[in-house]
Amino acid sequence: MKLKAAFIFIATEANPNKHRTVVDTPNVALTVVGVDNYQEAEKVAIELAEEGITAIELCGGFGIEGTAMVNKAVKGKAIVGVVRFDNHPGFGFKSGDDLF
Repeated sequence: MKLKAAFIFIATEANPNKHRTVVDTPNVALTVVGVDNYQEAEKVAIELAEEGITAIELCGGFGIEGTAMVNKAVKGKAIVGVVRFDNHPGFGFKSGDDLF
């Protein structure tokens, strides 16, 4: 069975309706979605889990608090992992927790 997974990245002015694509390989269908803040990420993660995505990976822009928010939002319907940067280069070397 093909893995349905998602990668959510956070970037200023990202629009999840516009900044979204699916990379479909023989074994994985990966939905990539951009969001503007943690609250938007929670909403997107819930939608993705309801669509049957079982694994969600968050970009390094999500700090510990943002990761916890998304994990709590999906209520076990998907597992949540994260790429780690303690200080993200795209955010002026700050954590997303400091910005969002």
